[in-house]
Amino acid sequence: IVISFQPRPGAIKAEDTAEAARSLQDAGYSATDLSCNELAKAHLRHLAGGRSNVENERLFRFEFPEAPGALQKFLEKLDKGFNVSLFHYRNHGDDFGRVLVGLQVAQSESSEFESFLAEVGYEYEEETDNMCRSMFL
Repeated sequence: IVISFQPRPGAIKAEDTAEAARSLQDAGYSATDLSCNELAKAHLRHLAGGRSNVENERLFRFEFPEAPGALQKFLEKLDKGFNVSLFHYRNHGDDFGRVLVGLQVAQSESSEFESFLAEVGYEYEEETDNMCRSMFL
């Protein structure tokens, strides 16, 4: 379960967060503060579903420019046989859209995949080892 909350008016955020975590733990729940985790803040809290076990899946957060053809460019450059296993798009009226993409990349295709990342030219962060992935995706 992902819970998002605002600190009480006048409260110190870190203290309120710690108090909420203690309350959950005292009630028998596990609690992890994800307030500094960009994957959780930008995407995870908006996803529904459950965990999956996709072979050779790598997870990336991209920033797509908010311009005509940005998705098309990504997909055309991707046309190398990599399977898209997850796609989640978020935009808040910025100059870029936040995109979470899961791609199946076999170990033997790593160099081709690195070439794709360089060719597409969008800012990205690999999230394959992010703790949120193992907890929720």
